Amino acid sequence: MSKLKIYLASPFFNEYELSCVKRAEEILFSRGFSVFSPRLNEVRGEVSSQQAWSKETFHNDRRFIDWADVVVMLYHGGYSDSGTAWEAGYACGIHKPVIVVHVGKDPENGSNLMVHEGCHTNITLEELADYDFEMMPAKPYKGKMF
Repeated sequence: MSKLKIYLASPFFNEYELSCVKRAEEILFSRGFSVFSPRLNEVRGEVSSQQAWSKETFHNDRRFIDWADVVVMLYHGGYSDSGTAWEAGYACGIHKPVIVVHVGKDPENGSNLMVHEGCHTNITLEELADYDFEMMPAKPYKGKMF
């Protein structure tokens, strides 16, 4: 079997989000997967303007979603992050499996049905360490939803 290519979709705007994405990166890299994480591949220093950064980031991230075999989305519940939701929606639209990793600190925020229904499975960050990416078992979301 060739090395699985994973796109890691996640917000990283505060310390908690950063800690979650760093942990997911550690897990996925330690398992030997080829991982593209936008956090590790920012293009800010490579462009001359905010507009150029915006366009280059969008095209680069989309290119790597196309490249990936699967998208792993870190989901903080509720409305979370619009960019991460777009990445998962795009992946779903081009028929890539999306693994939603629920990492929200407040389970009362619940899950938006478009996130958990549009994905292949719903797991926790702890489950990511042992998730079988070869068999890709599906697991429905069972928490509060809206």
